[in-house]
Amino acid sequence: MTSILTKRIASRVDDIQPFRVVEVLSRAKELESLGHDIVHMQAGEPDFATAEPIVEAGVSALRNGATYYSGASGLWELRKAIAAFYLSDYGVTVDPKRIMITPGASGALLLIAALLVDAGDKILLADPGYPCNRNFMRLVEGEGQLVPVSADDNFQLNAELVSRHWCSDKEGKTVGALVATPANPTGTVISKPELEALHREIDSRGGSLIVDEIYHGLDFRDESGQRSVHSMLEITDDAFVINSFSKYFGMTGWRLGWLVAPPWACPALDKLAQNLFISMSTMAQYAALKCFETPTRAILDQRRDEFKRRCDFLLPALRDLGFIIPQAPEGGLYIYADISQFLDDNNPAGKGFGKNSQEFCLTLLEEHGLAITPGADFGHFQCDKYVRFAFTTSMDRLIVAVDRMRAIFTN
Repeated sequence: MTSILTKRIASRVDDIQPFRVVEVLSRAKELESLGHDIVHMQAGEPDFATAEPIVEAGVSALRNGATYYSGASGLWELRKAIAAFYLSDYGVTVDPKRIMITPGASGALLLIAALLVDAGDKILLADPGYPCNRNFMRLVEGEGQLVPVSADDNFQLNAELVSRHWCSDKEGKTVGALVATPANPTGTVISKPELEALHREIDSRGGSLIVDEIYHGLDFRDESGQRSVHSMLEITDDAFVINSFSKYFGMTGWRLGWLVAPPWACPALDKLAQNLFISMSTMAQYAALKCFETPTRAILDQRRDEFKRRCDFLLPALRDLGFIIPQAPEGGLYIYADISQFLDDNNPAGKGFGKNSQEFCLTLLEEHGLAITPGADFGHFQCDKYVRFAFTTSMDRLIVAVDRMRAIFTN
């Protein structure tokens, strides 16, 4: 028998950090199994079940035999439907041949990382930001080059930060940047002029811009219904744009996303998809066709408005309780809050809730039944003093959460 001491795991695995929000969720469920009442504000998953027209379309597809492989780039009908979506919602004409269906937005990110990043290459990422992005880069032997961003930067990369942090030396070269608008965990957006400046700066250096738009549709509207975000496709064809059926479209468990690529990148991406994925879930793709029909969009827009209502309740409540929220979210599902005033160093009388955000979150979960996510999940910069609240639970449960926090923080 071979000794276990001779076995090895690739060293890259040691550099890939666990997703702490999953650990929080696991512990919360364990506590629930023991009879504790937990208010879930940790996960970025809409609490609404997939809209019924989409479900029915998926069931119908299965019954009609849609159980075979589709093409590596996805169903042509769905690619055309997404192109029509960009025309109707953004006024942008996109060739469906540039659209690839992927297994979630994560599949799109994996394809882009494999396409652009050689060993030692770097992609600029905002810190804080979605944690898995840097792990995709490490998986292909590259590096997610974290750039500290604060409220002064709207928690976003900009052209000046790209210029300052772009590098090409013996330790590796920067080959692009990835931004998200609206962003996770902050909910901030990048304006159209800022997107234009980002593209000019990166293009002048021969790099590639990747724009994560998975929270489009959940961007908050003004009273006239005007959207607060712009797609990168309104500016250029020479960028990678990622979207997903998980957030606005509410299809998290179906694992379906898409990528709009520059024309020059499509042949290589198709080749990678053939090898990495073979194809996406065929029945999920047929279900997704229903996403773009008017009755379904009406359901999804009502849900978006409900998320906005929850945010409008939770944001001022948190501020009244003493949380510092330097940037109100303009979209997405989250509020990013500074908790430094609640930590031990600022509470010498013994009213602190730990030394950092992880201890703070653990205290709230274990002692008060409130599940939120520590800032350490999203990077390194100022992570010890920030937490993320997700308003992905019902208004009734958010009221319970605020009442519990009021009892905790005002006594």
